[in-house]
Amino acid sequence: MAAAEIQYTKSGEYHIAYCVEGDASGGVDVLYLGAYVFSLALRHPPSVLVMRERLAALGRLISFDGRGMGLSDRLREHRLPPLEERMDDARAVLDAAGAEQALLVAGADGGPLACLFAATYPDRTQGVVLMNTAPRIAWAPDYPWGMRRDELERMVAEMERGWGTRAYAERDAPWPMPGMTREEAREWNLEWMHLSASRGDAIALTRMFYESDVRDVLGTIRVPTLVLSRGGGTKEEEARAFAALIPGARRRTMPGTQPTVMQEHVEAYAEAAEEFVRELRDEEAELGAVLATVLFTDIVGSTARQAQLGDRRWGELVQEHHALVRGCLARYRGRELDTAGDGFFAAFDGPARGIRCAQAIVEGVRELGLEVRAGLHTGECRVVDEKIGGLAVAIGARVSALAQPSEVLVSQTVRDLVAGSGLELRERGEHELKGVPGSWRVYAVA
Repeated sequence: MAAAEIQYTKSGEYHIAYCVEGDASGGVDVLYLGAYVFSLALRHPPSVLVMRERLAALGRLISFDGRGMGLSDRLREHRLPPLEERMDDARAVLDAAGAEQALLVAGADGGPLACLFAATYPDRTQGVVLMNTAPRIAWAPDYPWGMRRDELERMVAEMERGWGTRAYAERDAPWPMPGMTREEAREWNLEWMHLSASRGDAIALTRMFYESDVRDVLGTIRVPTLVLSRGGGTKEEEARAFAALIPGARRRTMPGTQPTVMQEHVEAYAEAAEEFVRELRDEEAELGAVLATVLFTDIVGSTARQAQLGDRRWGELVQEHHALVRGCLARYRGRELDTAGDGFFAAFDGPARGIRCAQAIVEGVRELGLEVRAGLHTGECRVVDEKIGGLAVAIGARVSALAQPSEVLVSQTVRDLVAGSGLELRERGEHELKGVPGSWRVYAVA
Protein backbone atom coordinates (compact mmCIF):
# COMPACT_ATOMS: atom_id res chain seq x y z
CA MET A 1 0.00 0.00 0.00
CA ALA A 2 1.49 3.32 -1.09
CA ALA A 3 2.21 5.94 1.55
CA ALA A 4 -0.80 8.18 2.09
CA GLU A 5 -0.60 11.95 1.75
CA ILE A 6 -0.29 13.79 5.06
CA GLN A 7 -2.96 16.45 5.53
CA TYR A 8 -3.77 18.90 8.31
CA THR A 9 -6.85 20.23 10.05
CA LYS A 10 -7.41 22.47 13.08
CA SER A 11 -8.72 21.26 16.43
CA GLY A 12 -8.97 24.32 18.64
CA GLU A 13 -5.55 25.97 18.48
CA TYR A 14 -3.75 22.79 17.41
CA HIS A 15 -2.87 21.62 13.89
CA ILE A 16 -3.68 17.91 13.67
CA ALA A 17 -1.98 15.73 11.06
CA TYR A 18 -4.04 12.99 9.45
CA CYS A 19 -4.09 10.72 6.40
CA VAL A 20 -6.72 8.79 4.46
CA GLU A 21 -6.08 5.49 2.70
CA GLY A 22 -8.41 3.40 0.55
CA ASP A 23 -11.55 4.10 -1.47
CA ALA A 24 -14.86 5.24 0.02
CA SER A 25 -17.06 3.86 -2.75
CA GLY A 26 -19.30 1.15 -1.33
CA GLY A 27 -17.27 0.74 1.86
CA VAL A 28 -17.06 2.05 5.40
CA ASP A 29 -14.86 4.72 6.93
CA VAL A 30 -12.56 3.25 9.59
CA LEU A 31 -11.03 5.60 12.16
CA TYR A 32 -8.00 3.99 13.76
CA LEU A 33 -7.14 4.95 17.34
CA GLY A 34 -3.89 3.34 18.38
CA ALA A 35 -0.96 3.82 20.71
CA TYR A 36 -0.80 6.85 22.98
CA VAL A 37 2.17 8.27 21.05
CA PHE A 38 2.70 7.70 17.36
CA SER A 39 3.72 9.44 14.14
CA LEU A 40 2.27 9.20 10.66
CA ALA A 41 5.85 9.59 9.43
CA LEU A 42 6.85 6.29 11.06
CA ARG A 43 7.47 3.31 8.81
CA HIS A 44 5.12 0.48 9.63
CA PRO A 45 6.32 -3.01 10.64
CA PRO A 46 5.11 -5.82 8.33
CA SER A 47 2.37 -6.91 10.75
CA VAL A 48 1.03 -3.35 11.08
CA LEU A 49 0.99 -3.03 7.28
CA VAL A 50 -1.11 -6.19 7.09
CA MET A 51 -3.65 -4.74 9.52
CA ARG A 52 -3.75 -1.36 7.79
CA GLU A 53 -4.19 -2.90 4.34
CA ARG A 54 -7.04 -5.09 5.57
CA LEU A 55 -8.77 -2.16 7.28
CA ALA A 56 -8.31 0.10 4.25
CA ALA A 57 -9.87 -2.61 2.07
CA LEU A 58 -13.12 -2.16 4.02
CA GLY A 59 -13.45 1.34 2.53
CA ARG A 60 -11.28 4.17 3.86
CA LEU A 61 -8.77 4.02 6.71
CA ILE A 62 -8.39 7.34 8.55
CA SER A 63 -5.46 7.84 10.93
CA PHE A 64 -4.15 10.86 12.80
CA ASP A 65 -1.53 12.06 15.24
CA GLY A 66 -3.21 13.51 18.31
CA ARG A 67 -2.02 16.78 19.85
CA GLY A 68 1.37 16.45 21.47
CA MET A 69 2.64 13.69 19.19
CA GLY A 70 4.01 12.90 15.77
CA LEU A 71 3.41 15.50 13.05
CA SER A 72 0.74 17.35 15.03
CA ASP A 73 1.47 20.40 17.17
CA ARG A 74 3.29 19.81 20.44
CA LEU A 75 1.63 20.58 23.77
CA ARG A 76 1.89 24.29 24.54
CA GLU A 77 1.19 24.17 28.26
CA HIS A 78 2.46 22.04 31.10
CA ARG A 79 -0.84 20.29 31.52
CA LEU A 80 -2.20 16.98 30.39
CA PRO A 81 -4.56 16.88 27.36
CA PRO A 82 -7.73 15.22 28.69
CA LEU A 83 -9.59 12.60 26.69
CA GLU A 84 -12.19 15.24 25.84
CA GLU A 85 -9.62 17.25 23.87
CA ARG A 86 -8.28 14.15 22.15
CA MET A 87 -11.90 13.34 21.24
CA ASP A 88 -12.14 16.82 19.69
CA ASP A 89 -9.10 15.95 17.57
CA ALA A 90 -10.80 12.78 16.32
CA ARG A 91 -13.99 14.65 15.46
CA ALA A 92 -12.05 17.38 13.62
CA VAL A 93 -10.29 14.73 11.55
CA LEU A 94 -13.56 13.01 10.61
CA ASP A 95 -14.99 16.38 9.55
CA ALA A 96 -11.92 17.16 7.46
CA ALA A 97 -12.01 13.73 5.80
CA GLY A 98 -15.70 14.13 4.98
CA ALA A 99 -16.68 11.12 7.09
CA GLU A 100 -20.16 11.50 8.52
CA GLN A 101 -19.88 8.19 10.36
CA ALA A 102 -17.00 5.82 11.07
CA LEU A 103 -16.18 2.42 12.49
CA LEU A 104 -13.79 3.01 15.39
CA VAL A 105 -10.95 0.48 15.62
CA ALA A 106 -8.88 0.95 18.77
CA GLY A 107 -5.87 -0.80 20.21
CA ALA A 108 -3.92 -0.39 23.44
CA ASP A 109 -4.71 2.95 25.09
CA GLY A 110 -6.87 4.07 22.17
CA GLY A 111 -9.69 2.08 23.78
CA PRO A 112 -10.83 4.67 26.35
CA LEU A 113 -10.87 7.36 23.65
CA ALA A 114 -12.96 5.14 21.34
CA CYS A 115 -15.44 4.39 24.13
CA LEU A 116 -15.84 8.05 25.08
CA PHE A 117 -16.30 9.06 21.44
CA ALA A 118 -18.91 6.35 20.82
CA ALA A 119 -20.87 7.34 23.91
CA THR A 120 -20.72 11.06 23.10
CA TYR A 121 -21.25 10.88 19.33
CA PRO A 122 -23.33 7.77 18.57
CA ASP A 123 -24.55 9.39 15.34
CA ARG A 124 -20.93 9.61 14.14
CA THR A 125 -20.10 6.03 15.20
CA GLN A 126 -21.05 3.01 13.12
CA GLY A 127 -19.52 0.58 15.59
CA VAL A 128 -16.48 -0.01 17.81
CA VAL A 129 -13.81 -2.73 17.64
CA LEU A 130 -11.63 -2.83 20.76
CA MET A 131 -8.40 -4.82 20.40
CA ASN A 132 -6.40 -5.75 23.51
CA THR A 133 -7.46 -2.62 25.35
CA ALA A 134 -9.17 -1.71 28.62
CA PRO A 135 -11.33 1.06 30.12
CA ARG A 136 -8.56 2.10 32.50
CA ILE A 137 -4.89 1.37 33.21
CA ALA A 138 -4.58 2.07 36.94
CA TRP A 139 -5.17 -0.47 39.69
CA ALA A 140 -8.10 0.14 42.04
CA PRO A 141 -9.83 -2.00 44.67
CA ASP A 142 -12.63 -2.57 42.17
CA TYR A 143 -10.17 -2.96 39.27
CA PRO A 144 -7.60 -5.60 40.24
CA TRP A 145 -6.12 -5.95 36.74
CA GLY A 146 -4.56 -2.48 36.59
CA MET A 147 -1.08 -1.07 37.18
CA ARG A 148 -0.29 0.08 40.72
CA ARG A 149 0.98 3.60 41.38
CA ASP A 150 4.50 2.48 42.35
CA GLU A 151 4.77 0.60 39.03
CA LEU A 152 3.81 3.78 37.16
CA GLU A 153 6.40 5.85 39.02
CA ARG A 154 9.14 3.33 38.24
CA MET A 155 8.14 3.38 34.56
CA VAL A 156 8.11 7.19 34.47
CA ALA A 157 11.53 7.34 36.16
CA GLU A 158 12.93 4.99 33.52
CA MET A 159 11.42 7.17 30.79
CA GLU A 160 13.02 10.25 32.38
CA ARG A 161 16.41 8.59 32.09
CA GLY A 162 16.08 6.62 28.88
CA TRP A 163 13.32 7.76 26.48
CA GLY A 164 14.79 8.12 23.00
CA THR A 165 18.05 6.27 23.74
CA ARG A 166 19.25 3.07 22.09
CA ALA A 167 19.52 1.28 25.43
CA TYR A 168 15.90 2.06 26.27
CA ALA A 169 14.83 0.96 22.78
CA GLU A 170 16.69 -2.33 23.25
CA ARG A 171 15.10 -3.02 26.62
CA ASP A 172 11.57 -2.02 25.56
CA ALA A 173 11.49 -3.36 21.99
CA PRO A 174 8.15 -5.08 21.19
CA TRP A 175 9.52 -8.45 20.13
CA PRO A 176 8.79 -11.00 18.78
CA MET A 177 7.19 -9.20 15.83
CA PRO A 178 6.27 -11.04 12.61
CA GLY A 179 8.69 -10.28 9.80
CA MET A 180 11.26 -8.52 12.02
CA THR A 181 14.40 -9.67 13.83
CA ARG A 182 15.04 -8.47 17.37
CA GLU A 183 17.58 -5.96 16.01
CA GLU A 184 15.03 -4.63 13.51
CA ALA A 185 12.43 -4.37 16.26
CA ARG A 186 14.90 -2.41 18.39
CA GLU A 187 15.65 0.03 15.55
CA TRP A 188 11.95 0.45 14.87
CA ASN A 189 11.32 1.13 18.56
CA LEU A 190 14.06 3.78 18.57
CA GLU A 191 12.57 5.44 15.47
CA TRP A 192 9.12 5.31 17.07
CA MET A 193 10.34 7.28 20.08
CA HIS A 194 12.26 9.83 17.99
CA LEU A 195 9.32 10.56 15.67
CA SER A 196 6.37 10.21 18.04
CA ALA A 197 6.95 12.44 21.07
CA SER A 198 9.53 14.33 23.06
CA ARG A 199 10.57 12.87 26.39
CA GLY A 200 8.47 15.35 28.38
CA ASP A 201 5.37 14.93 26.23
CA ALA A 202 5.65 11.13 26.32
CA ILE A 203 5.75 11.24 30.12
CA ALA A 204 2.84 13.69 30.29
CA LEU A 205 0.72 11.52 28.01
CA THR A 206 1.63 8.41 30.01
CA ARG A 207 0.38 10.07 33.20
CA MET A 208 -2.78 11.24 31.45
CA PHE A 209 -3.64 7.73 30.33
CA TYR A 210 -2.92 6.34 33.78
CA GLU A 211 -5.44 8.73 35.32
CA SER A 212 -8.16 8.06 32.70
CA ASP A 213 -11.13 5.85 33.52
CA VAL A 214 -14.14 5.55 31.22
CA ARG A 215 -16.03 2.80 33.05
CA ASP A 216 -18.80 5.21 34.06
CA VAL A 217 -19.64 6.00 30.43
CA LEU A 218 -19.59 2.44 29.09
CA GLY A 219 -23.22 1.86 30.04
CA THR A 220 -24.29 4.74 27.77
CA ILE A 221 -22.72 3.27 24.61
CA ARG A 222 -25.54 2.46 22.20
CA VAL A 223 -23.62 1.35 19.13
CA PRO A 224 -22.49 -2.20 18.19
CA THR A 225 -19.26 -3.03 20.02
CA LEU A 226 -16.82 -5.92 19.67
CA VAL A 227 -14.22 -6.64 22.39
CA LEU A 228 -11.21 -8.70 21.24
CA SER A 229 -8.57 -9.89 23.69
CA ARG A 230 -5.95 -12.52 24.29
CA GLY A 231 -7.17 -15.53 26.23
CA GLY A 232 -6.11 -16.98 29.51
CA GLY A 233 -5.87 -15.80 33.10
CA THR A 234 -6.34 -12.17 34.08
CA LYS A 235 -6.43 -10.87 30.49
CA GLU A 236 -9.58 -12.81 29.76
CA GLU A 237 -11.12 -11.82 33.10
CA GLU A 238 -10.44 -8.15 32.39
CA ALA A 239 -11.91 -8.39 28.88
CA ARG A 240 -15.01 -10.16 30.18
CA ALA A 241 -15.55 -7.44 32.79
CA PHE A 242 -14.96 -4.76 30.12
CA ALA A 243 -17.50 -6.22 27.70
CA ALA A 244 -20.06 -6.72 30.48
CA LEU A 245 -20.20 -2.95 31.08
CA ILE A 246 -21.12 -2.16 27.44
CA PRO A 247 -24.78 -2.90 26.56
CA GLY A 248 -24.97 -5.64 23.94
CA ALA A 249 -21.19 -5.86 23.45
CA ARG A 250 -19.85 -8.99 21.78
CA ARG A 251 -16.61 -10.55 23.00
CA ARG A 252 -14.15 -12.88 21.31
CA THR A 253 -11.06 -14.55 22.69
CA MET A 254 -8.12 -14.26 20.29
CA PRO A 255 -5.10 -16.53 19.88
CA GLY A 256 -1.69 -15.64 21.30
CA THR A 257 -0.19 -14.29 24.52
CA GLN A 258 1.64 -11.08 23.53
CA PRO A 259 0.21 -7.78 24.85
CA THR A 260 -0.08 -5.87 21.54
CA VAL A 261 -1.98 -6.83 18.39
CA MET A 262 0.98 -6.30 16.08
CA GLN A 263 3.15 -8.87 17.86
CA GLU A 264 1.29 -12.01 16.75
CA HIS A 265 -1.78 -13.33 14.94
CA VAL A 266 -2.60 -9.94 13.44
CA GLU A 267 -4.56 -11.69 10.68
CA ALA A 268 -6.98 -13.09 13.25
CA TYR A 269 -7.74 -9.58 14.49
CA ALA A 270 -8.19 -8.30 10.94
CA GLU A 271 -10.56 -11.16 10.12
CA ALA A 272 -12.58 -10.45 13.27
CA ALA A 273 -12.94 -6.79 12.26
CA GLU A 274 -13.97 -7.75 8.71
CA GLU A 275 -16.56 -10.21 10.01
CA PHE A 276 -17.91 -7.54 12.37
CA VAL A 277 -18.36 -5.13 9.44
CA ARG A 278 -20.23 -7.80 7.48
CA GLU A 279 -22.52 -8.38 10.47
CA LEU A 280 -23.18 -4.65 10.75
CA ARG A 281 -24.09 -4.51 7.07
CA ASP A 282 -26.46 -7.46 7.43
CA GLU A 283 -28.08 -5.90 10.49
CA GLU A 284 -28.40 -2.56 8.72
CA ALA A 285 -30.09 -4.28 5.80
CA GLU A 286 -32.56 -5.95 8.18
CA LEU A 287 -33.24 -2.69 10.01
CA GLY A 288 -33.66 -0.97 6.65
CA ALA A 289 -36.50 -3.30 5.65
CA VAL A 290 -40.12 -2.21 6.07
CA LEU A 291 -43.46 -3.84 5.44
CA ALA A 292 -45.31 -1.80 2.83
CA THR A 293 -48.16 -2.09 0.36
CA VAL A 294 -47.03 -0.97 -3.08
CA LEU A 295 -49.36 0.36 -5.77
CA PHE A 296 -48.62 0.64 -9.49
CA THR A 297 -50.93 2.39 -11.94
CA ASP A 298 -50.65 3.30 -15.60
CA ILE A 299 -52.92 4.77 -18.27
CA VAL A 300 -54.38 2.23 -20.71
CA GLY A 301 -53.79 2.94 -24.39
CA SER A 302 -51.79 6.09 -23.74
CA THR A 303 -49.87 6.02 -27.03
CA ALA A 304 -53.05 5.82 -29.17
CA ARG A 305 -54.71 8.55 -27.11
CA GLN A 306 -51.69 10.83 -27.50
CA ALA A 307 -51.76 10.33 -31.28
CA GLN A 308 -55.48 11.12 -31.30
CA LEU A 309 -55.29 14.28 -29.15
CA GLY A 310 -51.91 15.68 -30.16
CA ASP A 311 -48.96 16.42 -27.92
CA ARG A 312 -50.29 19.66 -26.42
CA ARG A 313 -53.73 18.40 -25.39
CA TRP A 314 -52.26 15.09 -24.26
CA GLY A 315 -49.76 16.91 -22.06
CA GLU A 316 -52.57 18.90 -20.45
CA LEU A 317 -54.58 15.70 -19.88
CA VAL A 318 -51.59 13.95 -18.27
CA GLN A 319 -51.17 16.89 -15.90
CA GLU A 320 -54.86 16.61 -14.92
CA HIS A 321 -54.37 12.86 -14.39
CA HIS A 322 -51.32 13.47 -12.19
CA ALA A 323 -53.17 16.02 -10.08
CA LEU A 324 -56.08 13.62 -9.55
CA VAL A 325 -53.80 10.72 -8.59
CA ARG A 326 -51.84 12.88 -6.16
CA GLY A 327 -55.09 14.04 -4.58
CA CYS A 328 -56.12 10.42 -4.03
CA LEU A 329 -52.72 9.57 -2.55
CA ALA A 330 -53.04 12.43 -0.10
CA ARG A 331 -56.54 11.35 0.89
CA TYR A 332 -55.51 7.75 1.61
CA ARG A 333 -52.09 8.58 3.11
CA GLY A 334 -50.13 7.14 0.22
CA ARG A 335 -46.56 8.15 -0.54
CA GLU A 336 -45.58 8.90 -4.13
CA LEU A 337 -42.27 7.19 -4.88
CA ASP A 338 -41.91 7.56 -8.64
CA THR A 339 -43.73 8.83 -11.72
CA ALA A 340 -42.61 7.40 -15.02
CA GLY A 341 -44.48 8.90 -17.97
CA ASP A 342 -48.14 8.18 -17.33
CA GLY A 343 -47.70 5.70 -14.46
CA PHE A 344 -47.41 6.04 -10.69
CA PHE A 345 -45.53 4.02 -8.07
CA ALA A 346 -46.73 4.63 -4.51
CA ALA A 347 -46.59 2.99 -1.08
CA PHE A 348 -49.04 2.68 1.81
CA ASP A 349 -48.70 1.51 5.40
CA GLY A 350 -51.88 -0.55 5.06
CA PRO A 351 -53.30 -2.65 2.17
CA ALA A 352 -56.95 -1.57 2.63
CA ARG A 353 -55.99 2.08 2.19
CA GLY A 354 -54.00 1.13 -0.91
CA ILE A 355 -57.01 -0.63 -2.44
CA ARG A 356 -59.39 2.23 -1.62
CA CYS A 357 -56.94 4.66 -3.21
CA ALA A 358 -56.66 2.52 -6.36
CA GLN A 359 -60.47 2.38 -6.63
CA ALA A 360 -60.70 6.16 -6.27
CA ILE A 361 -58.09 6.64 -9.01
CA VAL A 362 -59.90 4.25 -11.38
CA GLU A 363 -63.20 6.03 -10.83
CA GLY A 364 -61.73 9.52 -10.91
CA VAL A 365 -59.86 9.26 -14.21
CA ARG A 366 -63.01 8.07 -15.99
CA GLU A 367 -64.26 11.65 -15.74
CA LEU A 368 -61.16 12.65 -17.71
CA GLY A 369 -62.02 10.10 -20.42
CA LEU A 370 -59.15 7.85 -19.33
CA GLU A 371 -58.81 4.32 -18.04
CA VAL A 372 -56.02 3.01 -15.81
CA ARG A 373 -54.96 -0.42 -14.64
CA ALA A 374 -53.69 -0.90 -11.08
CA GLY A 375 -51.93 -3.60 -9.08
CA LEU A 376 -51.02 -3.98 -5.38
CA HIS A 377 -48.82 -6.24 -3.30
CA THR A 378 -47.78 -6.18 0.36
CA GLY A 379 -44.32 -7.36 1.36
CA GLU A 380 -40.98 -6.53 2.93
CA CYS A 381 -39.25 -3.73 1.07
CA ARG A 382 -35.70 -2.43 1.29
CA VAL A 383 -35.27 1.26 2.02
CA VAL A 384 -32.42 2.95 0.13
CA ASP A 385 -32.09 6.75 0.05
CA GLU A 386 -35.71 7.09 1.25
CA LYS A 387 -36.94 4.97 -1.66
CA ILE A 388 -38.07 1.37 -1.43
CA GLY A 389 -37.11 -1.58 -3.55
CA GLY A 390 -36.79 -5.34 -3.47
CA LEU A 391 -38.80 -8.35 -4.60
CA ALA A 392 -42.07 -6.98 -3.18
CA VAL A 393 -41.85 -4.02 -5.53
CA ALA A 394 -41.23 -6.28 -8.53
CA ILE A 395 -44.26 -8.39 -7.61
CA GLY A 396 -46.48 -5.31 -7.38
CA ALA A 397 -45.38 -4.16 -10.84
CA ARG A 398 -46.03 -7.61 -12.36
CA VAL A 399 -49.50 -7.84 -10.77
CA SER A 400 -50.35 -4.42 -12.20
CA ALA A 401 -49.31 -5.54 -15.68
CA LEU A 402 -51.91 -8.37 -15.54
CA ALA A 403 -54.82 -5.98 -14.86
CA GLN A 404 -57.44 -5.15 -17.48
CA PRO A 405 -58.59 -1.56 -18.19
CA SER A 406 -60.25 -0.02 -15.10
CA GLU A 407 -59.32 -3.09 -13.04
CA VAL A 408 -57.54 -3.28 -9.69
CA LEU A 409 -55.64 -6.53 -9.12
CA VAL A 410 -54.04 -7.61 -5.86
CA SER A 411 -51.79 -10.47 -4.76
CA GLN A 412 -53.01 -13.19 -2.41
CA THR A 413 -50.93 -11.58 0.34
CA VAL A 414 -53.07 -8.45 0.07
CA ARG A 415 -56.26 -10.50 -0.10
CA ASP A 416 -55.35 -12.35 3.11
CA LEU A 417 -54.51 -9.12 4.93
CA VAL A 418 -57.79 -7.36 4.12
CA ALA A 419 -60.04 -10.21 5.24
CA GLY A 420 -62.95 -8.73 7.18
CA SER A 421 -62.54 -5.27 5.68
CA GLY A 422 -65.71 -5.47 3.57
CA LEU A 423 -63.74 -5.39 0.32
CA GLU A 424 -65.00 -7.91 -2.24
CA LEU A 425 -62.29 -9.77 -4.14
CA ARG A 426 -62.74 -12.22 -6.99
CA GLU A 427 -60.14 -14.81 -7.91
CA ARG A 428 -58.39 -14.23 -11.23
CA GLY A 429 -56.33 -17.41 -11.32
CA GLU A 430 -52.73 -18.39 -10.80
CA HIS A 431 -49.99 -16.68 -12.80
CA GLU A 432 -46.25 -16.79 -13.30
CA LEU A 433 -44.77 -13.35 -12.79
CA LYS A 434 -41.76 -12.48 -14.94
CA GLY A 435 -38.56 -12.60 -12.92
CA VAL A 436 -40.36 -13.74 -9.75
CA PRO A 437 -39.99 -17.33 -8.47
CA GLY A 438 -43.04 -19.60 -8.27
CA SER A 439 -46.63 -18.98 -9.29
CA TRP A 440 -48.88 -16.32 -7.79
CA ARG A 441 -52.65 -16.24 -7.26
CA VAL A 442 -54.21 -12.84 -7.99
CA TYR A 443 -57.58 -11.32 -7.19
CA ALA A 444 -59.68 -8.55 -8.75
CA VAL A 445 -61.32 -5.92 -6.61
CA ALA A 446 -65.05 -5.97 -7.38
